[in-house]
Amino acid sequence: MDDEVVQRVFQEGGRDYFQQQPSTSTSSPSILQSLPLHVSFDHGYYVLVKSIQELREKKEGLVTVGIGGPSGSGKTSLAEKVASVIGCTVIPMENYRDGVDDGNDLDSIDFAALVQNLEDLTKGKDTMIPVFDFQQKKRVGSKAVKSASTSVVIVDGTYALHAKLRSLLDIRVAVVGGVYFSLLSKVRYHIGDSCSLDYLIDSIFPLYRKHIEPDLHHAQIRINNSFTSSFREAIYKIKCRSESPDGHSTFFLEENKAQTDNFIEMYLRPPSASEEARINDWIKVRQSGIRYYLSLGDERIVDKNFIIRPKAEFEVGRMTLGGLLALGYNVVVSYKRASTSVSIGSLSLSFETIDTLGETFLVLRGTDRKTVGAEALRMGIVGPWLTKSYLEMILERKGVPRLNTPPLVPSTPVPSNQEKVIAAPKPIRTTPNLVTRLEDLSQPWTRSPTKSKMEPVLATWRFVTSDPSHGDSVIDSSAFRDTMKLAPMHDSYDLDRGLLLAVQAIQALLENKGVPIIVGIGGPSGSGKTSLAHKMANIVGCEVVSLESYFKSEQVKDFKYDDFNSLDLPLLSKNIGDIKNGRRTKIPEFDLETGSRSGFKELEVPEDCGVIIFEGVYALHPEIRKSLDLWIAVVGGVHSHLISRVQRDKSRVGCFMSQNEIMMTVFPIFQQHIEPHLVHAHLKIRNDFDPVLSPESSLFVLKSNKHVPYQDILKILDSTKFCSSVQNFTDIYLRLPGTPTNGQLAESDCIRVRICEGRFALLIREPIREGNFIIQPKVDFDISISTVAGLLNLGYQAVAYIEASAVIYQDGKILIEVDRLRDAPSPYLQIKGVNKEAVAAAGSALKLDGSYTTKSYLQIILEELALVERSYSGIHTHQAARLQELVEYIQSQVGSSTPSESAQSREASPMEGIIEDMQSRIRRLERWHTINTVLWTFLMSALVGKLT
Repeated sequence: MDDEVVQRVFQEGGRDYFQQQPSTSTSSPSILQSLPLHVSFDHGYYVLVKSIQELREKKEGLVTVGIGGPSGSGKTSLAEKVASVIGCTVIPMENYRDGVDDGNDLDSIDFAALVQNLEDLTKGKDTMIPVFDFQQKKRVGSKAVKSASTSVVIVDGTYALHAKLRSLLDIRVAVVGGVYFSLLSKVRYHIGDSCSLDYLIDSIFPLYRKHIEPDLHHAQIRINNSFTSSFREAIYKIKCRSESPDGHSTFFLEENKAQTDNFIEMYLRPPSASEEARINDWIKVRQSGIRYYLSLGDERIVDKNFIIRPKAEFEVGRMTLGGLLALGYNVVVSYKRASTSVSIGSLSLSFETIDTLGETFLVLRGTDRKTVGAEALRMGIVGPWLTKSYLEMILERKGVPRLNTPPLVPSTPVPSNQEKVIAAPKPIRTTPNLVTRLEDLSQPWTRSPTKSKMEPVLATWRFVTSDPSHGDSVIDSSAFRDTMKLAPMHDSYDLDRGLLLAVQAIQALLENKGVPIIVGIGGPSGSGKTSLAHKMANIVGCEVVSLESYFKSEQVKDFKYDDFNSLDLPLLSKNIGDIKNGRRTKIPEFDLETGSRSGFKELEVPEDCGVIIFEGVYALHPEIRKSLDLWIAVVGGVHSHLISRVQRDKSRVGCFMSQNEIMMTVFPIFQQHIEPHLVHAHLKIRNDFDPVLSPESSLFVLKSNKHVPYQDILKILDSTKFCSSVQNFTDIYLRLPGTPTNGQLAESDCIRVRICEGRFALLIREPIREGNFIIQPKVDFDISISTVAGLLNLGYQAVAYIEASAVIYQDGKILIEVDRLRDAPSPYLQIKGVNKEAVAAAGSALKLDGSYTTKSYLQIILEELALVERSYSGIHTHQAARLQELVEYIQSQVGSSTPSESAQSREASPMEGIIEDMQSRIRRLERWHTINTVLWTFLMSALVGKLT
């Protein structure tokens, strides 16, 4: 995808490639070029991995990478993510300290030892790198690094791009932003305009402008990390009092290796705050030995017994703490926390003693709410639960410390969120090329916060009354509870802030209106509404109901999934009415494989939760949203990715199209029938997620055509969680004529559409291939038949067609897929998972080592076909007729009819015979495999019975 970008990053070789041999290329014989390449974190990760791979192929010996940037920018996270894919050695610069005063002090870094280590590895010699213990505040030994075991070394540290190291680096990467920019934004918000941005930087990060920033301009890849804090990977914890670690959970400490830590935690109150200011405005600093960690306030969600916190802590130097104090921040609360903790699988059990309170608390933490709750029950921990933070407990007992000096008077008035006027609804669409604010243009890329006007405190939800006698006025009295409704937020938000606001809205509704609270999340296919719904449900502990369950069989049999008339609106209205009245209700279940309703399941919203979420394309349709309490719109995501992909393809063939033109053609129903409803949402969310670039969405895949007996597959999967299924699919590859190629049809030049179980889906497949692994996005999203027709109308041609069936076995951790391609002589087995080591172990257990391939199925099929049997586009001759027939079918189904006219036109369509024949062909394998599935089920049951 980014071949041109990678070529901009470097030309022919690395650090010493041209010094060792003359170049035969006509391009400039430079090493990696320094270019103003500013990219997002995800894009930077993708380009860096591709650059390392290409450079590794073009030069002999070690590839060295330096990732530099200020504390909290995300450079360590980037190094870890790249290492998880490339399998390289990461050398943290913090281990090269020879002083203990401040980790950001240039003089405390032993550059001589680091340079010697890099030179040894570059020359093919083994080396010993130091190990620094931050509790003991000294070096405690060294660790051997074998030159033969690594081909890539990453140096990660604030000064990784320093002049003493740059001559030893092949690739130089600068990372700015992250919580570093967030701290600047928060302090600027607290201080006001009385101080310049440079003055704030010099106060908080005194070494940055002089010793760090100049080196960052030498980077070839410059990453602006917009991440701040996120509840997408939240930490769930429950807490109760415990007399001592010798109580009812002692056996967990005895049976597991316990870790003991001692911290000093302090809270800094901003100089402009009053004594009544919310503690969320305070800055938290945690000291562990000689290390300082900072988090921006007491940001958390409390739901029932759970305390839910984001991952938002980063290391700073002692000078940063001193700078904040010099700016007028006051340490208002300070206490010591002694912790003894053990790991229990994916959970952590801790006994924490707070000296100021004189009490010990038991805390259970994990990343999944249900798992944490279930483990507490299994361990016999029943509370009583505490949801207040240690800070709140201390303030309750001792009160809020009084201010020594009056707060600063801001030079400009700060508008209150509660005084904002609600403007008329506006369309919300994400555009990849946002115009930079004028105020930021004068600032260099290394110091301008990407969200300079970002408010550290989230907007507050307001309620208005719809009572005609009062008008739409803000109310505080509970007398109008029945007429209260949320006032829409004026702005739109990114996914992280939107998730937090959505949960806060639910909590505000529960407090002001009571149960039940019914939430609707709407947006185009692939925008991320389903993902958002389940993340919200995991936080508040509620159920999610998809509107796909309400499909009517007669409407979806011809792929009319995006037609509002395909929903059983009377049944949906009845279910919502039952929920509102506190009654149990039966919601439908829809079988996508058969295209029919398979039954009903009983649903009751428990009073202790009181929340239900409905998500779907039409969740905010007027006929539905009138019965909902909270309306949330989500745009962007994979939906925007397809528009950007089409725009890129068109530009490659010399044709420019605006995103609006593409949307009108590819997503006509969205613009006409979905987008008008989204502008009325209480909360509007822009999802900037890119499925191709994001390292968070990757699957590790091993592929082999070696035969593996079914019994061997069963042995490596957890029999208690084992399940299997059969899928039959047809993949169509669409490409624009004139797309530059190397003479062979490549999957990266095509848009891949899959027909499976009667539905169309777009497959995002632009993988990274590393060794035996294929690292690919785990994102597929449903599209309508009108989207496929829109692509054809834009000039895309169907150039390949693959028919296959898959038998899938999984246990929740590993998925094993046996694919039988119609035009391949033998089946292929794929092992998929999010954990690279687990996938590799499964492959070894199945004795597949040495048989892996990283080729795509399209490449495999083209290589299998004889040249005389291929058409001009590279597809098998006998497939061409059926492929053309399917294209004609798609075009005939859409035509120029509107969704409301489609049902009438279907009966009189002259293509009915072709349609029925095409559907018969698509499902031909399904009938055969239905019988096969039954046989597999009997066999599996018998074998599982023997194994157990």
